Amino acid sequence: MPSDPHGFVPSSAEDVLRLRVKAELRKRMRGLRKTMPAAACAARSARIVDRLAVLAPLAGARSAALFWPIEERHEVDLRALDARLRARGLRVAYPWVDPETRDMTFRFVAHPDAMQEQGFGFREPPAQATEAAPGELDVVVVPALAVDPRGHRVGYGAGYYDRTLPRFAPPAASIAVAFDFQLVPEAPDTPADVAVAWIVTDERQMSAE
Repeated sequence: MPSDPHGFVPSSAEDVLRLRVKAELRKRMRGLRKTMPAAACAARSARIVDRLAVLAPLAGARSAALFWPIEERHEVDLRALDARLRARGLRVAYPWVDPETRDMTFRFVAHPDAMQEQGFGFREPPAQATEAAPGELDVVVVPALAVDPRGHRVGYGAGYYDRTLPRFAPPAASIAVAFDFQLVPEAPDTPADVAVAWIVTDERQMSAE
């Protein structure tokens, strides 16, 4: 029986089917996103940034966690949002993965230039950067390969956000961002999956049902 990187062990035929459908959806969305021209990715990302900048949870926020895009995978690019939030006085944090335990947390950085690529394909804060404590983040923006209106998302499968989000959200508002074609009617979920509270694409924004 296949297992899940989250630690979820399927116990029924339905569980196995959910994992297989999730794996297929992950593969399909990675392929679709890979075919998108870089210019289209940039234009769609800019629209997502515009929607995020005026979204209610960010309107009165004092701090937010973003993510650095893996450009070769054509991820949503939030770098322009970083600059806009800092101009409003927000503290901005980014994911940091412990090289030994592979546990993820968020660390504040004074400027994106302080971050470096550490082997995961995206920039991370330096190890000495200040770690965000639970309750210290107002917003956590989360990447997704697919997401549904309930807030259930499909990521790359390592489970980093599913393990980390419960420490911060709530009280932080969790927001999944994706290109509009990645919004699906229903994403298969397991007990180990953690839903987000908001979904923002280049075409719409919604509170999870």
